[in-house]
Amino acid sequence: MGDENTVLQEPEARHFLRRTGFGFTKRELDRYTGLTRGQAVDLLYDFRLSTFEPRGRELYDAQAKWIKKMVTTTAPLREKLVLFWHDHFATNYATVQDVRLMTRQNRLLRMNCIGNFKDLMKAINKDPAMMVFLDTDENFRFQPNENYARELMELFTLGVLDAGGQPNYTQADITQIARAFTGWTFDDRYNAYLEGGDGDLDGGNNCDDFYAVGNHDYAVCYSERGPKVIFKDTGRFGINGRDFTEDGEGEAEIDKVIDIIFEHRDSAMKNTVARYIGRRLFEYFAYSGPNVAVIDELVQSSSFDPNFEIADYLRALFTHDEFYVTMESPVTGTRRSVKWPADLFAGTLRTLGVRTKGRYQYVSGGNYIDAIGHLQSMGQELFEPPSVFGWDLETAWISSASLLARIGLMRDATAARDGGGTSFRPQKLVDLELSEPNDIVDAVLEALGMAGQLTAAERQALVDYLGPGPLDLSDYDTRNIKLHGLFSLVLQSPVYQTH
Repeated sequence: MGDENTVLQEPEARHFLRRTGFGFTKRELDRYTGLTRGQAVDLLYDFRLSTFEPRGRELYDAQAKWIKKMVTTTAPLREKLVLFWHDHFATNYATVQDVRLMTRQNRLLRMNCIGNFKDLMKAINKDPAMMVFLDTDENFRFQPNENYARELMELFTLGVLDAGGQPNYTQADITQIARAFTGWTFDDRYNAYLEGGDGDLDGGNNCDDFYAVGNHDYAVCYSERGPKVIFKDTGRFGINGRDFTEDGEGEAEIDKVIDIIFEHRDSAMKNTVARYIGRRLFEYFAYSGPNVAVIDELVQSSSFDPNFEIADYLRALFTHDEFYVTMESPVTGTRRSVKWPADLFAGTLRTLGVRTKGRYQYVSGGNYIDAIGHLQSMGQELFEPPSVFGWDLETAWISSASLLARIGLMRDATAARDGGGTSFRPQKLVDLELSEPNDIVDAVLEALGMAGQLTAAERQALVDYLGPGPLDLSDYDTRNIKLHGLFSLVLQSPVYQTH
């Protein structure tokens, strides 16, 4: 059993860097090898929260700037988390139709990616892109819209069912929470605000005065709708549930709703939010379908319940044995996760030392396809998750078309020859003095973090590809055909497509 004091050998360091960022450079690998798990997390966390915003007049500009940030970032965990939260709080440009709203949300996620999850959730409540995407700005006292209230619980905090298969909320909870968000909108500077008064309605005598009430549903004005009470039947709050107007009606309600949701307990008396978000983070960084006991252990050891500090939970995860399970060869039957297209793109280029080029970040080799084209072909367009549920993950990433696109990316990346940082130079990763095919294959597998990951038959096929030795890798034609080709073949292997 390992813990935060366990020393990272090179295979563990490779795995750590791959899962917490996008690939790794030789310099990064050397820096992390020999550290303890705890020291590695400390080094990983050594970055500032960034106000970077991938602005652009067109969506294409914003997408290109974000993928460039992933490839060139000095804080890969930050960008990896921004990608996670973008999927978790899924909004898309197709619905929002405002590039600036999408990029401002991206900055919001970047600023809060590793902070307090409750604070992040409260910020999302007032995020203009989310307000448009889930119709908060169309939620009026005389015509309530339940879209955000539903997804707030179903996708963002609780999940539909708990680990025991019991419902976490009811339709009545959705209806009541929707009332809290009535009247919220944003101004031309993208600042969210509540239309109407402060809830001091003089006993309801001025309920017909729009300047006093605005579009917000005040209970004193709509007594027939009853008090604003939630979780009478779920959450272990008791038969009276919880009133989210304890701090007054109006602006205070949407924060109070979050405070109450974060106290929700499931049928096993565990904090529902901590279990749900803990599982989602685990599956993103480790593997899908973890045992609930593992999640409970991480939540308890990190005090994610009651503190909800993302950094503390991730520290517990990154120093836990279960995080390192998938570093084992898939030949052993180990559970692995399919790499997201954005992860595969950025990780491959970072590992090869290749940079994208031009306004739209094209790969300067093969078919010279830009970054967005590669991602679209592989099934992931940034700022355009297909629905509020985000992207379909794991094996859904793999189809006959997307697999060909993945192979095309590897071909283009290893064929980059334009010179400078946009070219692939294998001599930076492999000693050109090597001449025996067996040694060359081992060196390439080591450079790509694939040592011990292939079957004997797969490795032998690579040796056979090189042909009989010795090979002269200092010869341009030999290097250009055989060594570049070998890198491409390894990158195209099914094992490389997974973590």
